[in-house]
Amino acid sequence: MLKTRITELFGIERPIVQGGLMWIARAELASAVANAGGIGFMTALTFQEAEDLRAEIRKCREMTDKPFGVNLTFLPSLRTIDYPAYIKICIEEGIEFIETAGRNPEPYMDQLKSAGIKVVHKCTSVRHAIKAEKIGCDVVSIDGFEAAGHPGEDDVTSLILIPATRDAIDIPIIASGGFADGRGLVGCLGLGADGMNMGTRFVATQEAPVHDNVKQALIDHSERDTRLIMRTLRNTERVIKNPIVDKVLEIESRGNTKIEDIAPYVSGLVGKEMLEDGDMQKGVMSAGQCMGLIRDIPTCRELLDRIMAQAEKIIKEKFSQVIV
Repeated sequence: MLKTRITELFGIERPIVQGGLMWIARAELASAVANAGGIGFMTALTFQEAEDLRAEIRKCREMTDKPFGVNLTFLPSLRTIDYPAYIKICIEEGIEFIETAGRNPEPYMDQLKSAGIKVVHKCTSVRHAIKAEKIGCDVVSIDGFEAAGHPGEDDVTSLILIPATRDAIDIPIIASGGFADGRGLVGCLGLGADGMNMGTRFVATQEAPVHDNVKQALIDHSERDTRLIMRTLRNTERVIKNPIVDKVLEIESRGNTKIEDIAPYVSGLVGKEMLEDGDMQKGVMSAGQCMGLIRDIPTCRELLDRIMAQAEKIIKEKFSQVIV
């Protein structure tokens, strides 16, 4: 068993975190990860109304007695979001862990900390990680450039970003971006992280509430099959390639792009439909370069068992001969 500051903080058996996945990180997935010994974070903004999040939290509690958390992402959105309402629900429902992402969560820190909530902030640079520690975050989840979703604008990979962040801050670090198996877990621990976050890999599990075509697409595509959209808006997103993504990139190549120019293609509601009906040509879907490591669709329990067995085997075989 690998014990780290992350397993101690969350009260979990394995230093593996399932990060927020828009439309996907619901009770089914978060509870499955929790029951397998990791911790899952449901995505608050998946729910159009805060009260719907309350219902999902209660549903998750019926499916597991293990720890889980809620993700709150502060990024530009095509809809108006009442963040205080979501935070109020989390407090009322006794959520102990919140993962924030995007903009600085400082305006909400007093409210979260006074409620006894541990805050994990996702960062894409060392400078942001330093700021997160300064404002009182309990953990930094550092996203390398390989990551799905919004990997920032600095284009620094996990191999450099994780140790650079470890050198700069004292609080626990969760490594994110490019991780999908036990080799990644050993690697991120060696680089200075206290745990490993996976997003894309958890989409290709039996419990992920998406169409089977979506899961199969992650197997069929390689590490070379992601694209970066919205770079011109400085809101870069790594997504799986398809004709819609090509169209977005073509519009951006014209210059002077506004969000209104690409909104019909990148709308979250269109992406939600794609996840539900399995039409992989319909919209855009976040995906990381770790697609190149995905070859099957296990249960979350099978996946975490395999990751831990592989990691322990590597540690035993690779490091047992090291001369001290």
